[in-house]
Amino acid sequence: MPSEHDLMDRFSVGRPAVREAMQAIENMGLIEIRHGGRARIKQVTVQDVFSQIDSATQQLLSTSSQNVDDLREARQVFESGVAFLAIQRATDDDIKELKTRLDSMEQSKKNRPKFLKADLDFHKTIAKISRNPILIEVSTAMFEWLSQSHKDYHKDLLGIPELENLTFEEHAKIYQCFAERDAPGAAKEISDHILRVNQSYDRYMKQKSEHSPEK
Repeated sequence: MPSEHDLMDRFSVGRPAVREAMQAIENMGLIEIRHGGRARIKQVTVQDVFSQIDSATQQLLSTSSQNVDDLREARQVFESGVAFLAIQRATDDDIKELKTRLDSMEQSKKNRPKFLKADLDFHKTIAKISRNPILIEVSTAMFEWLSQSHKDYHKDLLGIPELENLTFEEHAKIYQCFAERDAPGAAKEISDHILRVNQSYDRYMKQKSEHSPEK
C-alpha cells in the first residue's frame, strides 16, 4: 500500500487521520500493518470473514432468546443441506472416518465430556466431507455460537436419563444413510435428530424452571 506520507498528500489529511483509518481497515481484516514498513493488503480467507462477525453475532444472540431459537432452527435446516451435499462427495475413506466418530460415541456413553466431543466431531466431520470451506466454517461457528449462548445446552441435555443411547441411535441412522449413499435419507435423519434435540432441550428447561426453588 502507499506510504503514510503518500496517503496524507493524496487525501489532504494529517497523520492521525491516516493512522486511524488504517487501524480501522486492519481491524476489518483487510490489511496487515507492519511496523517499520508499509501496510500490506491481506488475502482474505473464510476464517477472516467469520472472525469479523463472531463478536457481533454473539452480541445479537445475547440480546434475545428468540434469536437463539432462530439459530437453533437455522442449524436444523443448514445441517440437513450439508449432509445431502456431503454424501454426494464422500469417498470410502470419508465413510470410514465417520464410522470412527460413531464408534467413539458408542465407546464414551458413560463419559459425558468424551461423549459430547465425539458428538461434535461427528457433525464436524460431515461438514468437512462437503469439502466446502464456507459450509465448514459456518458449521464450526454455529456450534461456537450455540455454546456461548447456551453454556449448559449439551450438559443439560446429557443429564436426561438414557439420552446418550437415543443420541447414539440417531447418529447411527445418519451414518447408515452415508454408508448406503442415501442423501435424502441422511438429510431427513439429521433434520429429525436436531429437531428432537431442540424439542427435548425446551421441555427439559421448562421442567427445570417449574421445579426451581424460586418458583
